[in-house]
Amino acid sequence: MIERAEYFAAKLAYETDASDVHAALKAGEQIFVIDVRSDEAWAQGRVAGAIHMHYSEIATRAPLEIPLEANVVVYCWSPGCNAGAKGALEFAKIGYGAREMIGGFEYWVREGYPVEDAEGTHHRPIDPLTGIPRVRTRA
Repeated sequence: MIERAEYFAAKLAYETDASDVHAALKAGEQIFVIDVRSDEAWAQGRVAGAIHMHYSEIATRAPLEIPLEANVVVYCWSPGCNAGAKGALEFAKIGYGAREMIGGFEYWVREGYPVEDAEGTHHRPIDPLTGIPRVRTRA
């Protein structure tokens, strides 16, 4: 039993999800949300307030832009994409305690959280398979 508990504790130390990230941001926690996708993917939409830093740029940009002790969360497209893991690895290699947002941008959108693009910030409809429609409050 202890082995299982250690496994899940370790997993939660390295992963988070869209719901937890949104709740932390809404509570005013300072989180550096990093989108590690391509320029084209970034332009299509991103987590509102995210920083675009392709995983190949992390080693050079992160030390200049993000405090080492910062709460860093990285994401890519979806559960079918491993760029989030690549980004978290790059942060870890230079000493950051980054976590990967499992589900990526896909689940952020499907759960109806704020999305930003060239037209501003908006919410897409909540997918009933991944989220429960709720009365929207200011996000």
